[in-house]
Amino acid sequence: MTAGEEHVRIGMVAPHTTADVRAIEQLGVDSLWVGGHLASPNPSPEPLVWLARLAEQSERATVGTATLVLPWYQPPIAAKQLADIDRAANGRLVVGVGCGGEYPEDFAAAGVPLAQRGQRLDESIRLMRRFWTAEPVDHSGPLFRYEQLRIHPAPAQPGGPPIVVTGRRQAAMRRAAGLGDGWMPYLYSAERYARSVAEVRELARSQRRSLDTFLWMAYVMISVDTSPESARDRAARFLGGTYSQDFTEIVDRVAVAGTLESVVDGLVAFVRAGARHLVLLPCREPSQRDQTGTDPWLPELLAGVRGMTVSPAEEQEHHS
Repeated sequence: MTAGEEHVRIGMVAPHTTADVRAIEQLGVDSLWVGGHLASPNPSPEPLVWLARLAEQSERATVGTATLVLPWYQPPIAAKQLADIDRAANGRLVVGVGCGGEYPEDFAAAGVPLAQRGQRLDESIRLMRRFWTAEPVDHSGPLFRYEQLRIHPAPAQPGGPPIVVTGRRQAAMRRAAGLGDGWMPYLYSAERYARSVAEVRELARSQRRSLDTFLWMAYVMISVDTSPESARDRAARFLGGTYSQDFTEIVDRVAVAGTLESVVDGLVAFVRAGARHLVLLPCREPSQRDQTGTDPWLPELLAGVRGMTVSPAEEQEHHS
């Protein structure tokens, strides 16, 4: 690797067992990610509980949330839990946040009006950064009010862990450009990702905000099989079960599915579109979802994508 070049980073949605977490770290995965819900139709962990467990299971990889639906939580509680987890992980935490909304049951469980989710998210992001200073906070906002409220000790990372905005719509891009430390959309094609990079950059430019340290991430569903048709069918079934709709006709626009070689090519397309850190969710049947560390194709996929480097000239192209 020549001076100025950087490697593409690869993350995976975390397996549940400590043995599988350690196995996937040994393969060289850069980051491990958790999600979850409160009361969605599909059973899942609560994300902060899973994140705390992952921080102890892992040793080297960055750990993060993809996604933490921040509006479910009171900002001081979320700030406190995330600061404690960042300290437990020795500063390895990245916080991916979104406003959710696909499962109204989650908001009913949290006692939060669905219509407030975007406003709550924006105010919570600002508040968490203030709480992470470990200094007393006075705040009188549209939704939250605090007087000399101090959340301490501070996170391990000065200023707190990076906050990466997730989502798909323009409101999420505006949030990323104005408030976030990064952008991580999901259910995107590489072409749509490239358009989103241009839009986030333009929105930040209009606010005179520098994105020099911004994290350009993409959350990508993948399905690998020796048969392209089988890979696509598996991805469509997986996404249909997750989001309760038929993905058969649009699977190629929201997932990367096919042979190992074609999946590597599809991920490389995201890098060419501006992504520098890919978070991968393999599409599996329910009985296979805990086997993240045992995919026989994973070492070759990691080698094919992580071997890429991004030159200063390519980076400048995406900055312009």
